[in-house]
Amino acid sequence: MKKTILITGATGGIGQAIAKKLAESDQQYDLVLHYHSNESTANELQKYMTYKNINCRLLRFSSCDRDNCKKQLERDMTENGSYYGVICNAGITRDNAFPAMSGDDWDIVMRTNLDGFYNILNPIIMPMVRAKQGGRIITMSSVSGIMGNRGQTNYSASKGGLIAASKSLAIELAKRKITVNCIAPGIIETEMAEQIDPQMIRQIVPMRRAGKAIEVASLVEYLLSDGAGYITRQVISVNGGMI
Repeated sequence: MKKTILITGATGGIGQAIAKKLAESDQQYDLVLHYHSNESTANELQKYMTYKNINCRLLRFSSCDRDNCKKQLERDMTENGSYYGVICNAGITRDNAFPAMSGDDWDIVMRTNLDGFYNILNPIIMPMVRAKQGGRIITMSSVSGIMGNRGQTNYSASKGGLIAASKSLAIELAKRKITVNCIAPGIIETEMAEQIDPQMIRQIVPMRRAGKAIEVASLVEYLLSDGAGYITRQVISVNGGMI
């Protein structure tokens, strides 16, 4: 039986790369792709999966909406069974110097990036445990969550909290053979990083370039694999040597 993988934020740059990488995997996963507002990209991604002969279904909801998250995920699991793997990839930025940062910008980043961890994973964990098949949970943090970054107090706080939450959950689930790991990308060639000056990238990244989304996706593919069964509670950076 194929393993089912849920990818949140699947229409973003890294989310799309993960979905396409898993579509090419020898494991041949069934994919559940979550999105919030980008319906056209979600539909194009589903067409790509059909072309690749991958079983794929779409889920649309806001990861900030706790009740609707629970409703949509429980309905999907009732109809199709529990997930083997979850990639918590949905996230946003609202950058500004802290004295000028609005309460709304603080709240929406925390609700999406950190509260989303609870909203997505809380309804999913017990079905995974009851399935007794083990599992993989991968959360997407950032180098900003490790070392902080100017103008990203809200983002750094949310991503740092995500690391702590992932480490704690890893302890709870280890005896169930469910691994929990955190990936912390640096500057990756996605829409989120388009505003960064290339000269600055060369100055702050020892490899003198931005990373590619496929380089993050390749790590996700490995962490989902049977070969990564003894790796848990880790934070793995993909950052070209920034830290």
